[in-house]
Amino acid sequence: MQAAVLVFPGSNCDRDVAVALRQSTGRTPHMVWHKDSALPADTDLAVLPGGFTYGDYLRVGAIAAHSSIMRDVRERADKGLPVLGICNGFQVLTEAGLLPGALLQNASLRFVCRDVSLRVENASSMFTDGYAEGQTITIPVAHADGNYFVAEDKRRKLEDREQIAFRYCDAKGQVTPESNPNGSVGNIAGVFNKQRTVLGLMPHPERLADPALGGSDGRTMFDSLVTALA
Repeated sequence: MQAAVLVFPGSNCDRDVAVALRQSTGRTPHMVWHKDSALPADTDLAVLPGGFTYGDYLRVGAIAAHSSIMRDVRERADKGLPVLGICNGFQVLTEAGLLPGALLQNASLRFVCRDVSLRVENASSMFTDGYAEGQTITIPVAHADGNYFVAEDKRRKLEDREQIAFRYCDAKGQVTPESNPNGSVGNIAGVFNKQRTVLGLMPHPERLADPALGGSDGRTMFDSLVTALA
């Protein structure tokens, strides 16, 4: 499997996710600059990493969504190319129209940076197949604008179509207001597109992808992609 990591001005987790991908795939991912016009032809997976693209000016992810490389990402995603957006990458995917909803400022109005518990809501995708449905995992968050919002009618459609990938929960897997770090509607931490070929999530799986980092729950996502795309 050959991955490509997009790099924007302000990306700061691109190297971290590249290390996690190399660890799972055994191959060095392409590092694709935002001004490039197309992804490499052999790309099997495009990853939009965390960071602060364009300094979060205007609106988080809004400028990056209109960069040169995103035209090709949208076109190839429409043809089935798997795309993973992490934190700021999730924000870019919503701004680019590849995922529903929007990411607003945290309800606390504060930057949140800590490990959180997530409940796996849908384990039937190339991203989550290595987890068990209902499993509780630990993944770090680090964001100021992670408050996922979608209108109530669209939230019901996400539920009906099983497009919710992860929810914030407590250590026992219970979805509670107290376990929600940012105010996201329905405690939603990550969503798929209708085809489940695009995933956006606010937590950072690459930051717990090796026991040396304190845990490996995040590696399961990258290993799942290797199994599905190899």
